[in-house]
Amino acid sequence: MAVLAESGSNPDVDLLYDINGLAKSAPGWVDRTMEFVGEYGLLLAMVLLILWCWWTVRRRGGEDAAPSVAALVWAPLAAGLAVLVNVPIRGFVERPRPFVDHEGLDVLVAGKTDFSFVSDHATITMALGVGLFVANRRFGLAGIGLALLEGFCRVFMGVHYPTDVVGGFALGTAVVLLLSPPAMALLTPLMRAVERSPRAGRLVRRRPAAGGGRDAVLPSARKPVESEERDLAA
Repeated sequence: MAVLAESGSNPDVDLLYDINGLAKSAPGWVDRTMEFVGEYGLLLAMVLLILWCWWTVRRRGGEDAAPSVAALVWAPLAAGLAVLVNVPIRGFVERPRPFVDHEGLDVLVAGKTDFSFVSDHATITMALGVGLFVANRRFGLAGIGLALLEGFCRVFMGVHYPTDVVGGFALGTAVVLLLSPPAMALLTPLMRAVERSPRAGRLVRRRPAAGGGRDAVLPSARKPVESEERDLAA
């Protein structure tokens, strides 16, 4: 299976050199920025995006609140499951990292000794992005965009082939979508039960202010006054 890494007329290797070549011609601060973004930054941004989506869903409320929160819970669970699925895939393919078989690469992250196919970072970010899309399309499109940027960064950093990234995207997407029906069937009733809880329900839907607010009090307070006026007129 290591034949995936052979060069020659392999477009995978050619694209690797083209994208990684950008790192060679870029200033040092760009390489350092891409190293942080590709290794940690985009994962953190994805987590913050999920929290932002949850906050938006919670504030909006409505009948779709529980299913949307259930999808947001499923997204990180699916990402973790996809990484577990990737363990036997890596062991079966046994594809070395690009810098092991190819010279002249600008490797921005040292210490990568495990196998290359498929990319864990690409798998995790795409699983989170697609999971976000299930919950909310607007946030999901942003999440998928971050996942695509993550894939580019992994090749730019010289630690993955383009096909490692594409494989990660496919794996993350497949786990989320294929297992989404049973996962949502379990998580949605759970989130509805949480929503009905006096305390934990705030995690799913924002509670209205005590007393329903000033506008809610005025109509009920107006009824006795109107009744007294009719009695006096009679």
